[in-house]
Amino acid sequence: MVINLISDTVTKPSPQMLAYMQKAEVGDDVFGEDPTVNLLQEKVAQMFGKEAALFCPSGTMTNQIAIKVHTTPLEEIICDHNSHIYQYEVGGYAFHSGVAVFPIEGTYGKITPQQIEAAIRPKTDWFPTSSLVVLENSTNKGGGNYYTIDEIKAIFQLTRAKDLKLHLDGARIFNVLVETGENTLELGQYFDSISICLSKGLGAPVGSVLTGTKEFIAKARKVRKVMGGGMRQAGYLAAAGIYALDHHMGDLKRDNDNAKRVGLKLENISWVDHALPIRTNIIIFYLKPPFNSTQVVAKLKDKKILASPFGENAVRWVFHRDITDEMMNELLFRMDQL
Repeated sequence: MVINLISDTVTKPSPQMLAYMQKAEVGDDVFGEDPTVNLLQEKVAQMFGKEAALFCPSGTMTNQIAIKVHTTPLEEIICDHNSHIYQYEVGGYAFHSGVAVFPIEGTYGKITPQQIEAAIRPKTDWFPTSSLVVLENSTNKGGGNYYTIDEIKAIFQLTRAKDLKLHLDGARIFNVLVETGENTLELGQYFDSISICLSKGLGAPVGSVLTGTKEFIAKARKVRKVMGGGMRQAGYLAAAGIYALDHHMGDLKRDNDNAKRVGLKLENISWVDHALPIRTNIIIFYLKPPFNSTQVVAKLKDKKILASPFGENAVRWVFHRDITDEMMNELLFRMDQL
């Protein structure tokens, strides 16, 4: 039995999801004529209290579209230095939008209003113009840490006072909301745009959705097209997202709880130095010298436990819906043998 904790992106559609996908009514989404895509977009927009939404192949695309629409060249984004848009999107903010990034060293991926205000550039000819703040919730490299709505509200109020836009990279936002008990409508009012992912813990095979005003999404559709994201009979994929939102949300709390349960076990492994605080479904643990991540990932693979190296001396595990109760029991057993 292989226990794959490389990422929650490894989830596969359930038989029920596949059956739902096969029954989808489809059309040409480039012309806006795919009824299932339209239904998904309306569903997500309503969830977050937004006017419109746009289905895209990936979260990188939704983030990059949002940056492109919110900014113009010679402007600057403010974000945490470990955020996905800065670390893992191939410098797309510069390539697509001609903007710079002011990276802030936050706490486990979170930045504060005070840090953001200090990062806003003076209006001069030689600095880029601060125009957009991007928050990631939960924080991948922060070990699944998250912002509460009260924390987001304080940042939102600063962005209104300083004439900045606010975008949410919500790739794992539902893992956060099942943990805090907060809701999507309350969250949505504090962002100009929100990106959510359907293909991580929710278990859809493909897709992310970007939400915002009608004007914002009209511009986003054109940017999606130039980025190669226009899809034709995409309703089969959109159907998976609808099914996931209707049937899989409740399972995310179990994924968070599984991570916390395993975290307690990590404390007893001699070569583990410490783990970042475990708040959702991600565990990042650091190794004692002389161990390094390459050695440990290989050692875990020998035990049929798959993991991601996260730098020279850290390893990441991500818990997801395809980790069954049987796999959890087996993982805890194998950890005793490490």
